Amino acid sequence: MKTLEIAAKIHILDESELTFEQKNVVEAAKSATSRSYSPYSHYKVGAACLLDNGEIITGSNQENAAYPSGLCAERTAVFYAQSRYPDARILKLCIVGKTASDVFSREVCAPCGACRQVILEAEYRSGAPIEILLPSQEGIYVLNGISTLLPFGFTYKEVKET
Repeated sequence: MKTLEIAAKIHILDESELTFEQKNVVEAAKSATSRSYSPYSHYKVGAACLLDNGEIITGSNQENAAYPSGLCAERTAVFYAQSRYPDARILKLCIVGKTASDVFSREVCAPCGACRQVILEAEYRSGAPIEILLPSQEGIYVLNGISTLLPFGFTYKEVKET
C-alpha cells in the first residue's frame, strides 16, 4: 500500500499586515454582503475579485426558492469578471460571510466544491494561481491558489483528453 500525504500552506495575517490591494479587495467583499439575496439561509456572502487591469468586481450570493437554482457569491463575481473583462486575469479573490444577525462570521467562509472548481478553471484560463483571502476572527487566511483547497481538481485539459 502507498500513502499520499497532502499538506496545505496557509498564511494567517493580521489586518495590519495586509497590502493596500488586499485591504481593498477585503473591504469590497465585505461591502458586497449588503447586496446578498438570502431569505432562506439568512447567511450573506460577499466576494470580490481584483483584476490585473485594476478593476474590482464584486458578487453576492443569490438564493432562489427553487433550490439549488441560486448562485454563490464567488461564482457570481468570477463569472461577472470573466464576462466583463475576458482578457483580464483575476489576481485576488476575497470571500466573506455574515450571519443572520448581520455580524461577520467568526470562521472563514470557504468556497463550496462547485466554486472551488470554477476558481480552478479561472486559474487554468489565466495560467496563474489566484490569491484567495478568507477573513475570520483569527485573521485573514491567505492561500496561494485554489489547489490548497482542491488538490485533485480537473481542468479543460483532462476533460478534453477523455
